[in-house]
Amino acid sequence: MGCCDTPGLMPVETALEKILDQVTALETKSTIALPDAMGHVIADDIRSPINVPPFANSAMDGYAVRTADLVDTDTLTLAGKSFAGIPFDGEWQAGQCIRIMTGAQMPEGADAVIMQEETEVDGDTIRFLIKPPANDNVRPIGDDVRLNDVVVAKGSRVTAREMPLLASLGIATVSVLVRPKVAFFSTGDELRPLGEPLEAGQIYDSNRYGIRALLEKFGCDVLDLGIIPDSPEQLRAAFHKASTEADVVVTSGGVSVGEADYTKDILDEQGEIGFWKIAMKPGKPFAFGTINNAWFCGLPGNPVSAMLTLYQLVQPMLAKLAGHTQYQAPQRLTAKASTMFKKRPGRTDFQRGIYSINASGQVEVATTGNQGSGAFNSMHHANCFVVLEQERGRVQAGEDVTIELFNHTMY
Repeated sequence: MGCCDTPGLMPVETALEKILDQVTALETKSTIALPDAMGHVIADDIRSPINVPPFANSAMDGYAVRTADLVDTDTLTLAGKSFAGIPFDGEWQAGQCIRIMTGAQMPEGADAVIMQEETEVDGDTIRFLIKPPANDNVRPIGDDVRLNDVVVAKGSRVTAREMPLLASLGIATVSVLVRPKVAFFSTGDELRPLGEPLEAGQIYDSNRYGIRALLEKFGCDVLDLGIIPDSPEQLRAAFHKASTEADVVVTSGGVSVGEADYTKDILDEQGEIGFWKIAMKPGKPFAFGTINNAWFCGLPGNPVSAMLTLYQLVQPMLAKLAGHTQYQAPQRLTAKASTMFKKRPGRTDFQRGIYSINASGQVEVATTGNQGSGAFNSMHHANCFVVLEQERGRVQAGEDVTIELFNHTMY
């Protein structure tokens, strides 16, 4: 048994369940302009104030007709034209038709549109090569959205798919829930800022860059407090600032049991923390609790572990805090392993993988190589996690495995 295979570790599913059982959504609302709503969570159902389209219009370039006029003839005379934004508003007699463009309002009395490719034109005399059924090539009032329909439900996050929909309804402002504010920092005397030379035993602080990128993708406002050295006084001050200015405090490093890991002692002073050792690889040392009035998530210091725990455990927590009731966990599929995956029973293993569709249309997945918790290059090449069950052992090529596709926050 290795050092990371300690019995009695909390299963990943149990840890996430405990987190979500405690967190409740923020309830403060604000009204913002539609162009600023991208990524925000809708506070109340949005109902359509209009029908879309607001008038019956043509789905084709062609000729608007009364189908009754074509029962005994195939030829009509041109009475006028209807363009998008410039509808025909004159009178037209039996035996006549109207030239019409796509999106243009249907003339009063017209009940079909014959596309121009199905006609022969001789001046103002139009011969029709087909006899259409009623309503052919006509978009009726409310064909897309009807007045008072719920178009975006409460708890939905606004994406590029919702923006044009809301704009098409003339909605200029929307009511949204406030975004969670997350303060974060890295801990450790070994960490150096980018742009400075490294001395013996030092490494660059990479975690904050991945943490910030994911938090912003999760739809949070962020407060970056930088690198905090292994000093009880500086850590104490950083935790106080973070927990009084943000809804959530996220740290990376300092949640294990090393002699210089002061985080646990300080959190015991200022908060209520259940330090978990999760049956998760990578990412066993993960802490969750409260500090002052903020939630606390302590991520491991190794870069892959920090990213993985933030993605798997903190992402759904922040979605609930944000009131994002339409949040869906990343999609999982069954795939055929095309390479061997090393694994020991005892923890759920999230290995980095590259999935593809083979010539037979089957989903298959290969390892990215080095699966060490400090080997971030393998994350760069991955497009999924290979989720290997807690009690599963080594996986041979050809076996079925579960893969979890990266969601939009990883891109």
